[in-house]
Amino acid sequence: MASVNMADVKRLRELTAAGMMDCKKALEESEGDFDKAVDLLRVKGAKDVGKREARTASNGLIAVKHEGESLGALLELNCETDFVAKGERFQELAARVVGHVLASRPSDVPSLLESDLDGKSVKEYLDEANAALGEKIEVRRFVVLDGGYVASYMHKTDPQLPPTVGVLVQLDTPNAEVAKDIAQHTAAMAPKYLSPNSVPADVVEKERTVFEQMTREEGKPEAAIGKIVDGRVNGWYKDFTLLEQSFVKDPKKSVAKVAAEAGVKVLGFARYKVGQA
Repeated sequence: MASVNMADVKRLRELTAAGMMDCKKALEESEGDFDKAVDLLRVKGAKDVGKREARTASNGLIAVKHEGESLGALLELNCETDFVAKGERFQELAARVVGHVLASRPSDVPSLLESDLDGKSVKEYLDEANAALGEKIEVRRFVVLDGGYVASYMHKTDPQLPPTVGVLVQLDTPNAEVAKDIAQHTAAMAPKYLSPNSVPADVVEKERTVFEQMTREEGKPEAAIGKIVDGRVNGWYKDFTLLEQSFVKDPKKSVAKVAAEAGVKVLGFARYKVGQA
């Protein structure tokens, strides 16, 4: 039996809310494969697996930059402590880098780090901040949404700290009120995909396999398994796709219905939370 890393046990417990021994056993059965352990716990009835956001010790902020109504960028800049995150130099660095992202449109983080910003590479600016602030400073990710109408919402979990959750929402036509409502909903409900059609086929197949195993272990009649699995997949869509989620301000309506009633279409979104994959 594979040796279990207790740090993984703790992380699995934080993610799933399952018991410590259940997490340890799942990691043993999966031979240390974290993702397989998550699926094992789901099959065995850990109802909240996948719905809870992983908690990490990472700190930092989410920065946003707009150019007009049709262009916006989000950036996650990480550091080691809240003390640095709330400092002026760290926040100025984040603002400068997200502005550069919007202007230069790098393809990925390595390209961003190598790109020129006022005669220096972005990596050089980060290295200087590392030395001055005494902590590891790094760009974790960024995104740019271009076209239509792009709105943002930034959320502070602590009024003394910079935003740790940031959202961009892209509509086909301008509607500031609806865009704000959907952005706030997205911040609160953490959808993973825009719609059922946007979920990768391999993700759907994985969920279907898990739900089928779960249904069989519950002892459901063979003839009913297919229908039950279909229902559970549709329930998963309602949990994890933005347009299928129940709108937080009016749970009787889906986000898709709210947008349709306002005469707009949601084209895309991005949601970042500091420390979250």
